[in-house]
Amino acid sequence: MLLEGALDRERFEAAFRALIARHETLRTGFQMVNGEPVQRVHSQVDFAVEYVQAGEQEARDIVRGFVRTFDLAKPPPLRVGLIELEQDRHILMFDMHHIISDGVSMEILVEEFSRLYGGEEPAPLRIQYKDYAAWQQSEAQLDRIKRQEAYWLEQFSGELPVLEMPTDHARPVFRSFGGDSYEFVIDARKSAALRHLAVESGATLYMVLLALYTTLLHKYTGQEDIIVGSPIAGRSHGDLEPLIGMFVNTLAIRSYPAGGETLPLLPEGSSGSGHGSL
Repeated sequence: MLLEGALDRERFEAAFRALIARHETLRTGFQMVNGEPVQRVHSQVDFAVEYVQAGEQEARDIVRGFVRTFDLAKPPPLRVGLIELEQDRHILMFDMHHIISDGVSMEILVEEFSRLYGGEEPAPLRIQYKDYAAWQQSEAQLDRIKRQEAYWLEQFSGELPVLEMPTDHARPVFRSFGGDSYEFVIDARKSAALRHLAVESGATLYMVLLALYTTLLHKYTGQEDIIVGSPIAGRSHGDLEPLIGMFVNTLAIRSYPAGGETLPLLPEGSSGSGHGSL
């Protein structure tokens, strides 16, 4: 991230130290005990921002080499670097291990760092991640997990479908899980129409987009039994919202888009609703 403007290095580092003191996950190491991985929360950890002065070209090489292996037994499982390009131009580098963070955690960290750097004090945390981990292992939660397991086993009983997407080349002998991302922007009119459709259908925007995606896969394959994996935030209680930690999970959602069914549509530029056939 490029930082422009006056930067107080002492306050900058103090803000990260305050974050580490505030969130136990940032002071957590992982060790093997009797063949099992366990978390150990340290009261103090060694932390220092990596400072360097460099030109634009040299900075690119420094950024590329910044992400490197962590020793998970030695917290903190994060590192921060600052490249000074000029007096009021810096590059902030930040690397945090996925074992103690997810996408929501990154948002929390950026927001709290900004407040701490600005001299504000975030509200005290009611619980820490270890409390959540202990709750997961509680007897009441284990009973709940058994009920959830029974539900998902029922959802995925019988033969499971394999998506047969048409391709323009032969499938390789060995499966690869390499992928890519395709980014695009939906214009304001289409975005408003989708949100209107969600309200009319009594659904969320996520549900509408998942239905459209499943319909697209049905169009390509002709299959009427499709499973789509969807990441979820996993923060099921309000006290978990401000925590830095790894809560994310993946739900495998099974849908049955049949060719004779209809999907409600909103014609572009129209405020009325219609129906389109699958």
